[in-house]
Amino acid sequence: MVAMPTDQPAVPLALRRVGRRYGLGGPWVLRDVDLDVEAGTLVRVRGANGSGKSTLLRVIAGLDAPGEGRVLGRPRTAYVPERFPAALPFTALAYLTHLGRIHGLARAEAARRAREQLERFGAAAYAGTPLAELSKGSSQKVAVAQALLAAPELLVLDEAWTGLDPAARAELDRAVAERTAAGGAVVYVDHDPRRLAGAADAVVEVAGARVVPVPREGPAAGGPSVEVEATGAAGQDPAGLPHPHTLARLDARTVRVTAPATHSDAVLRALLDAHPPWHVVAVRPAPSLSPERR
Repeated sequence: MVAMPTDQPAVPLALRRVGRRYGLGGPWVLRDVDLDVEAGTLVRVRGANGSGKSTLLRVIAGLDAPGEGRVLGRPRTAYVPERFPAALPFTALAYLTHLGRIHGLARAEAARRAREQLERFGAAAYAGTPLAELSKGSSQKVAVAQALLAAPELLVLDEAWTGLDPAARAELDRAVAERTAAGGAVVYVDHDPRRLAGAADAVVEVAGARVVPVPREGPAAGGPSVEVEATGAAGQDPAGLPHPHTLARLDARTVRVTAPATHSDAVLRALLDAHPPWHVVAVRPAPSLSPERR
């Protein structure tokens, strides 16, 4: 979640009294921002157009330096902008392989992961296409693929779903759930209020150059949820479940996991990949909660 703040945070990334403006004497886009981003959490950034959301994400990603204040911690970070700078002298596969090499991967492994990510987002047919010749949607798939190549500890998404087709948007939703389930943090902006609705551990609002927390979203707070019932060894506890979720133990061997519908694939993968694996008994929509029970 996002906390406000402590002096010595045990978190991957923290902003302390951060300010940012463009040009000497220009107006402050951000001012006195205190923010802790914790591992394994999904953080949504909201705000009106021009409020400073993208500036905040660029500071979090390390692309912009603050004019005042400090950024503490520097996890391995990947960033996806709304518009990918496609005018680069590479094909899609060569570009991703090159970035994999920069991340320290051997060439063969970098190429393997590059092909895997292109396939995942439906862009395998464009592996040999120069970036400058790709459509907006295809170049955005490459942008998403490069961010996921090396399993970043912090994933920053600035309108990253823009231009993607429905299948790729759903795949990016699943990738977000996988990152948080693996202990990474994800910070995102999206113009669609339904994007990952109910999945965020924390939401912050950018307004008047300030960043303030807003009421927390949860599995039942904004979007459809699912219940997954599974049986395992007696006393076995599920591990690697995506955030947020709720866990109910029905008996010594059976659990029920409730999570946002966007995270259902990540829940199933965590259960089926466990040692020993869980047996999934049922997957069903979670019952809606009345406002009094939320």
